[in-house]
Amino acid sequence: MDGEATRVRVEAGADAMRLSGDWTLRALAPVIASVRRTLEAAPAGARWELEGVERLDSFGATLLWRAWGGRWPERLHVGEAQRTVIDRVARSAARPLPQARAFTVVDAVVLLGGGLLGFRAHVLAFVALFGQLCLDLLHLLRHPREWPLLEISANVHKVGVKAMPVTALVGFLIGVVLSYLSALQLKAFGADVFIVNILGLGIIRELGPVLVSVLVAGRSGSAMTAQLGVMRVTEEIDALAAMGVSRTLRLVLPKVVALTLAMPLLVLWTSAVALLGGWASAWVELDLSFRFFVDTLPDVVPIANLYIGLAKGAAFGLLIALVACHFGLRVRPNTESLSSNTTASVVSAITVVILVDAIFAIATRSIGVPG
Repeated sequence: MDGEATRVRVEAGADAMRLSGDWTLRALAPVIASVRRTLEAAPAGARWELEGVERLDSFGATLLWRAWGGRWPERLHVGEAQRTVIDRVARSAARPLPQARAFTVVDAVVLLGGGLLGFRAHVLAFVALFGQLCLDLLHLLRHPREWPLLEISANVHKVGVKAMPVTALVGFLIGVVLSYLSALQLKAFGADVFIVNILGLGIIRELGPVLVSVLVAGRSGSAMTAQLGVMRVTEEIDALAAMGVSRTLRLVLPKVVALTLAMPLLVLWTSAVALLGGWASAWVELDLSFRFFVDTLPDVVPIANLYIGLAKGAAFGLLIALVACHFGLRVRPNTESLSSNTTASVVSAITVVILVDAIFAIATRSIGVPG
């Protein structure tokens, strides 16, 4: 059997197997199937002649060792260099595979402790970042001309204006779905007019802020983390530090201020579009006029709910920006760290938003609820 361009040769005789050529991974790969079949068909007790083998690597030695059934043939003619390679493979094959250690209670405690220590490190770094931003704000209050207004306005445009189309589309569809599902139940009890209560309270107080926060965390939060992470990978942040430029004042503070200012406006915009979608669905399902919807909404939804929704938007925007910048600054100079921190940023931001929303719900449970 001849290999590719005679690089691998196997001559099978009545009681002998003569091997020659280049027995390496590169040479064997194109003809590996036929070589295996030829070696497996070797007669029992055959004489193996390997003097003609010019090159032999661990792949070729492993192939031969398996063809011999994991033991040295009784009649083997091989050079010293080839014997050394085969002997190394034989010793590796004789070594037992390591057994996986059973997972014990101690391992569980160690795993839990490692997670708690990692969480503690994140909390301390997050608090340190927030404290540095507070010091930067005090510095800017004392030196108003140093406010990074261009950076703030650019970030407001990116996280606010550019997010309006997607938030409007998702808000409209959510309003339509919520109104449609509510109308199906209300029609069964003849309580069609209460759809305004459901849409008003649900969207303005809860669904609007949370929906916008999830969208912004996935869209703008990940972009902030990726931007800071790339600057870390390309050592731009280190260059700013070398020039005496504060990374928090020029990079983090504009993002935090911009998202804190833009989020209440996005919440107001998305809630309005969601209510419009809810009315459109109610008009189709319940024949509810737009005039009745607009006249009833202020009566059944106290204005305090709007203030709560806007306050949630500002708080969520602040937290999303802080979490995004926190993970962006923790990126190490490699692409794997960039991707993992970006993912962790989005997941952590959404988790924090849901936790803080629960705190808002408990703290404002007696505010803005119709009697």
